Amino acid sequence: MRTKLLVATVTIVAALVVSAIAFGRVAELGTTLDDQTAACPDNCQAIGQVSGVQIQRGTRKLPYRLRSYGKVVAFTVKLGKPNASQVQFFNKLFGGPPQIMMTVLRPYERSKGEPKQPNKYVLVAASPRYNLQEYFGTEPTFALPRPLTIKPHYIVGITVPTWAPAFAVNLGDDMQWRSSRDPKNCDDVRQDAGHDIVGSARTYGCVYKTARLLYTVTYIPDPKPATPPAKK
Repeated sequence: MRTKLLVATVTIVAALVVSAIAFGRVAELGTTLDDQTAACPDNCQAIGQVSGVQIQRGTRKLPYRLRSYGKVVAFTVKLGKPNASQVQFFNKLFGGPPQIMMTVLRPYERSKGEPKQPNKYVLVAASPRYNLQEYFGTEPTFALPRPLTIKPHYIVGITVPTWAPAFAVNLGDDMQWRSSRDPKNCDDVRQDAGHDIVGSARTYGCVYKTARLLYTVTYIPDPKPATPPAKK
């Protein structure tokens, strides 16, 4: 099994173990990161001021969409190792040191008479922001201080308030991700398109091929009862 750096206090780790016992088996979305290399320091590219969801990984479509009820308890990112000049460039371009947060999205439910709005999602929950600079070149796992509730058809993505070198490029066309940028300006990396306000809705209208957001999500599905409830 691959070794990961667990970023958590003893209290959080203990809470995570208790949650695992209470809710059942632990599962992971988006595995695995082992066969991708983050694009830094060589050909260094990063994602900045944006929210994103990986929508295809090989033959798997929507690998971060949930199919059961449960709790998200942690997420992992794989980080490149930008050099000092690259860090300075990205800090200046995106307004600060690298940060990341995990977001839980549900499909937007339109009102009666409202036109269809495909790829629009409501942010229902989010993790705290985590600083990344001290973890460059590693694969840290961030245990959440409180588990986030998930439901079938919810999608788990990431939001980058500033920038993050959690990005693999020059892959095949079967690697695609979708961002929260304005679909009329998908290539404008300077627009602040981070989706970070719980309860707000945003259209994820830009699709990018040959690249992957390097994150996975650890969750615990709700246990299934051994016997069905008695009928009244």
